[in-house]
Amino acid sequence: MFNKLFGKPKAKGKDAKANVKTVATALSSMERINENLDMLEKKEQILQRKIAAELAKATEYSKAKNKRAAINCLKKKKLFEAQAEQLAAYQLRLHDQMILLEGAKATTDTVDALRSSAVAMKAIQKQTKIDDVDRTMEDISEQQDNMKQIQDALTGPVGVASDFDEDELEAELEELEGTDLDEQLHESMSNVPYAQEPIMSSPEAAVPIPAPSKRTPPEKTPVHDRSEDEELAALQKEMAL
Repeated sequence: MFNKLFGKPKAKGKDAKANVKTVATALSSMERINENLDMLEKKEQILQRKIAAELAKATEYSKAKNKRAAINCLKKKKLFEAQAEQLAAYQLRLHDQMILLEGAKATTDTVDALRSSAVAMKAIQKQTKIDDVDRTMEDISEQQDNMKQIQDALTGPVGVASDFDEDELEAELEELEGTDLDEQLHESMSNVPYAQEPIMSSPEAAVPIPAPSKRTPPEKTPVHDRSEDEELAALQKEMAL
């Protein structure tokens, strides 16, 4: 039963033999303790039945007014009770020893597992050296640098595009952007109606604006052919009509 519970130890060399012997001794001791516990429990059960029987006899003798026989039965009951208490103490001691053996077995198994783990770790460290790790990391770094150089070569300009001056191209682009902005401003100013432009620049130039007449105003000359003064004068003339 204990072999199935704890299993068989696994080790190598002299330590393995010593471990096997120790485990076998512990298992044998636990089996003997288990057998003794079974035997003591059976004896205690027998004593408990005897105690009950003597108590029943003492009760019958007491009813029959046989005091002497009743006292003898009680004495026997006391003896059986003392034996039962002694057997209970033995069982308690055996249970205590069983617990100690199980704890020692668990400790032995733990130490054996740690020892096996240490041996395996040493073997792994022997196979993996720090120089090999450094060499491997250097190879990885070199491969990454080579790959970056290859990617830069593939994405760089080729042929005629490689002769272009980036600074010159940027300057030309800024010039184009400035020209487009000026043209946009000029077009936006030319599309604004004259009625929305301020008519006077100072209070002295203020002219009363009469109600618009029903006469059709003369056609306006193109805006681009007039100066600012001519435009103001033409507008005042039209308003006066």
